[in-house]
Amino acid sequence: MIIPHEVGVPGLKRFLILILVVFLLPASVMWLSCGGSSSSSGSKTSGLSYRAFISNSVTASTLAGVYIVNAVNDTRGPLSPISAGNTPGMMVVTPNLAQTLVFSANGTQFSDNQFTIIDNAGESAASHVILPGMTESVVVSPDSSTAYVAVPTFPVTGQSPGAIGVIDLKAGAITAAISCPPVNPTNPVCVWPGTVPQGFNQPYQFLTMGNTGTRILAFSDSQGADSVADTIAVITPSSVGTQYPVVTFVPGFDHPVAAFFNSDDTSAYVLNCGAECGGQQASIQQFNLTDNTLGTYIPVCIPGPTPKSCAGPAAGSVALVNGSTMYIAGTPPFIGGSPQQPCTGETTAAQSCGLLTILDLSTMSVTNTAPIIITDGYHNRIALGPNGQLFIGARTCTEIVPPIPPPAGAEVRGCLSIYNTLTSTVGSVQPGGVAIPNQNGDVTGIQPIARRQVVYVVQGGSLSIYDATIDALEYNPNDPFNPGEVNGLVGYFIDVKIVDF
Repeated sequence: MIIPHEVGVPGLKRFLILILVVFLLPASVMWLSCGGSSSSSGSKTSGLSYRAFISNSVTASTLAGVYIVNAVNDTRGPLSPISAGNTPGMMVVTPNLAQTLVFSANGTQFSDNQFTIIDNAGESAASHVILPGMTESVVVSPDSSTAYVAVPTFPVTGQSPGAIGVIDLKAGAITAAISCPPVNPTNPVCVWPGTVPQGFNQPYQFLTMGNTGTRILAFSDSQGADSVADTIAVITPSSVGTQYPVVTFVPGFDHPVAAFFNSDDTSAYVLNCGAECGGQQASIQQFNLTDNTLGTYIPVCIPGPTPKSCAGPAAGSVALVNGSTMYIAGTPPFIGGSPQQPCTGETTAAQSCGLLTILDLSTMSVTNTAPIIITDGYHNRIALGPNGQLFIGARTCTEIVPPIPPPAGAEVRGCLSIYNTLTSTVGSVQPGGVAIPNQNGDVTGIQPIARRQVVYVVQGGSLSIYDATIDALEYNPNDPFNPGEVNGLVGYFIDVKIVDF
């Protein structure tokens, strides 16, 4: 079985672009280790048994921080927000659910670039670490002891910037920095294909870690040169801290942005973003990790008349694996100023749309025989909610904003799509159909609530609660006049995570 990994991929509204990846470099860790300051605020807790943490960036009327919501009944927790920097946004929960990692920055010169480690049991910040720049990608080891943070602007002496910070989550401090000079005769384990100028370093942006923790795959900035963006760095975490960290650079991809490992980490399925990210063709590429060779390749599109051809445009910037089924979302780029994918079959004022492609990994074949139309934009959020409902989020999509006051029946359209994977109708959505909720804004967080039939979605800075049995906003008896809202929860929110089993 293939285990899905959260991917994410670049760009939050007012915050940062998500998911980075980089190299190895045990030197130059001094700047980073100045973090690790303790700031626990005591042992008082909310007393809630099933909690969602929601990051709130600063606004004029509310405090920035991580807010607690009772995920049993959709009410705000009784405590003040947990301090996590000036503009907390992206969050990652450790596999054992003991800690939540929060990154604070908004991409301006005033960004604090603070990485906060929250003790989930104590509901307080255990430590803070200052990073040397923005990050979009954090992965955590399976034993929840170590976090790897990709920082494309990480300064490296004698090289161009880019490295991965290694954070000891118990100590709350950075213990190493991973970077690997492509040309270094004294370090033969850093294997680079071909000839690269001395001092060159790849500013990797996205990270994916295997299920066993024995491999990290690092992907570069998708807007970089093809020779850089088409190469994956294969990193061995157990070698970090040794004289020569083991890194192998493997070419032959097409602007890859994510990967999904099999159960024993012997192989992976790599998602190539292709044309949407400045490359050629969106695709899935099998990757054998035992000898770093490439296997079967399949375009992410409706198959054309010849092998490895497309009957229409292809796109893929985010994916999710459920069993042997992979769901891939993306938006074909414009050509000659015109969208490749019109919103065929939808009643909308939008002129450009995105695509959802369904792939059977057991046969390496696309299973949908007609295009599945979703919103456009850069898709970097995807989650399978209860009742077989697939939630797909994007940023910078085509939004339809009605005039104020809105006329009756006016269209409202944002960056969220909900695909019905069932063979039965859900609400008004037919099997294999797509719902586009009447909400504006970028989607920056999606969290299915496992104990219930609801999904929390952060869109346009607001938290919305969707009932997965009807694909519409939930009726909340605590706030009956505002469907899908939590009474008293005010702010500009970025991400949402469940922190309890």
